Amino acid sequence: MRRRVASVPARVNILGEHTDYRGGLSLPFACQNRLVLTAVEREEGYTGEPSVIDLWISAGGWPADLSIRSDIPIGSGMSSSAALCVAIVLCAQGDKDRMEICNEAQRIEHEVIGTECGLLDQIAITHASKGHAVRIDFSNLEVKQFQIPQDWCFKLVDSGIRRQLRETDYGQSIVSEEDWQQHMIEENRRVIVALDCDASQLGELLNQSHESLRDRIKVSTPEMDDKVREIQEMDGVLGARMMGGGFGGMILALVESGSVLSEDTLIASNSAFLEEFF
Repeated sequence: MRRRVASVPARVNILGEHTDYRGGLSLPFACQNRLVLTAVEREEGYTGEPSVIDLWISAGGWPADLSIRSDIPIGSGMSSSAALCVAIVLCAQGDKDRMEICNEAQRIEHEVIGTECGLLDQIAITHASKGHAVRIDFSNLEVKQFQIPQDWCFKLVDSGIRRQLRETDYGQSIVSEEDWQQHMIEENRRVIVALDCDASQLGELLNQSHESLRDRIKVSTPEMDDKVREIQEMDGVLGARMMGGGFGGMILALVESGSVLSEDTLIASNSAFLEEFF
């Protein structure tokens, strides 16, 4: 009987938040946190977590025992749901064109989980490479590798705030179109500037990005803003912003060195891969 194992990384987004479903630019990379899905063929039926089985069936999966191990925090803004969906598609349908995998993973996330996500997470975790971020242009799905400068040292600080995106206003327009457009214009500009800037400048861009998330498209909360401000004001922190869909989760901090903050330094890692055994 066949056995497939998909190993999928978490996603860290440097800049370009809430731009993917509006045709903008983003600059994410894959980090060392990973989800591993093992699918072992059986004669009939399925075993595993009910939500995983639902996704598996949606992806056209065959009768299988499904098991997961993951160190990607759930609901933290690190793409845990996208990682799961990419792993499901890889194991159910086999390795194929990476953009096809992205589209399929997005489809089953929409269909089963109910989060109207864009393609940022899926592209980041399937197109990444060690030591690199990817600049994604969502107007045409062009993906370019970008070598991360050695003095860009990132850490993630867990805010401790967890909000299910489907329980918030994520994806529902409570913001004026003018504010959306201004966020897009400015966030796209920040991505372009980041491709040729030093760490100090990048820190300022992160701070500006959080201001836009807070003030223009209103996906932050006062509690989250306080935590971001606290980190921004720490010695050795060059800049920080909320990361992910919003309303909680992780705070991305750019620091002067690995000794700043107690969290692990993020490592730009390789993309998702599939192993198959018979």
